[in-house]
Amino acid sequence: MLNISTAVKIRLFSRDDLKVILAIQKACQLAAGWGLHDYEQLASDPRGMILVAELEGRTSLKVLGFSVSYRVDEEAELWNIAVAPQYQRRGIARALLRETCRRLSHAGAQRLFLEVRDSNVPAIELYHSIGFTRLASRKDYYQNPSEDALVMIHKLAPADI
Repeated sequence: MLNISTAVKIRLFSRDDLKVILAIQKACQLAAGWGLHDYEQLASDPRGMILVAELEGRTSLKVLGFSVSYRVDEEAELWNIAVAPQYQRRGIARALLRETCRRLSHAGAQRLFLEVRDSNVPAIELYHSIGFTRLASRKDYYQNPSEDALVMIHKLAPADI
């Protein structure tokens, strides 16, 4: 088991991370299906933020997961989050979410929104544990397969800084 407090570092994305981010996304069925251009475009937008979680090793760093968010004034959206399957359920997504909230709050965001598949119970439980609450549902929001989305909100506070 990873010791999250000593082995994982959360940092801003660099273009060198693109290949591994796309590989993680492909390995995670429920992650949003973004393309290379989507990540490049968001990375060049000052309102966008891509964070990566990496395992600090003796000889090299290994990216384990990532989060993607977008902020407009006091509101932000979590657009994508994924952790490589072999590293899931080890606190990495939680660390990514907490750091995302902290950075967004520091940038002036007061609310963070997201959509999640109704069937993605582990993700919903994680979001609740961070402080997200249910706001609404969106019928047939997802395709392949068709599924409703649960819209959630987290009110960011100075404590998230």
